[in-house]
Amino acid sequence: MSIGQIQTSIRNNIATITFSHPASNSFPSSLLDRLVENINRLSEDDTVHVLILQSDGDRAFCAGASFDELMAIQTLTDGKRFFAGFANLINAMRLCKKLIIGRVQGKAVGGGVGIISACDYVFALEKASIKLSELSIGIGPFVIAPAVERKIGLAAFSELTIDAEHWQTAYWAKEKGLYNKVFDNAREMDEFIQILAEKLASYNGKALFEMKKVFWRNTENWNTLLQERARISGELVLSDATKKALLKFKK
Repeated sequence: MSIGQIQTSIRNNIATITFSHPASNSFPSSLLDRLVENINRLSEDDTVHVLILQSDGDRAFCAGASFDELMAIQTLTDGKRFFAGFANLINAMRLCKKLIIGRVQGKAVGGGVGIISACDYVFALEKASIKLSELSIGIGPFVIAPAVERKIGLAAFSELTIDAEHWQTAYWAKEKGLYNKVFDNAREMDEFIQILAEKLASYNGKALFEMKKVFWRNTENWNTLLQERARISGELVLSDATKKALLKFKK
């Protein structure tokens, strides 16, 4: 199976990053690393004033981390490295000097919800339901928790985490603050995304950067925090209980 692709285009000071993978736009570690590299590069590109982050196709937005890689973890070092992938991505999005607009055309699970939470403004379609299924497979959404809780609050994050096998609708996500606008068709959504991106691209870049720092205040410890959370998940995935849950899920 293909390891997936990251495609970037820049037009009128707007950079659009598109990620894709045959398995419902999930992320093997190599693809996560490439996305982080692209975000870091565009953060320092003076010709770019705003980013749009999206996935390919008209179905799933992101199925989270690669299940095959998850099943293959054998050591704590491997486990921590695996879960650090999304930690690195969330931190790259947090520290990016440009505002990031998220385009969510379909369902998001686990790490996909984390990516959405790390965007600064999010457009979604009605079919863009979300789920945090980690508890049901013996781990938990530890790495993405700070980003999700920052966006929707502890009560909503707890509901999403505990009811691990239940999909929450796009309108639930909008009500809780994860999505800013929800549309019933992609054409209208894309028009609104372009309008907002062009407006932001015309604003003072320094003002946007300073405003983003305000949005992300009190997250200065996340470089350390998210790595610590990756270690917790890395330990859990090696437990007998989690291995049994993963095997059951795979079957």
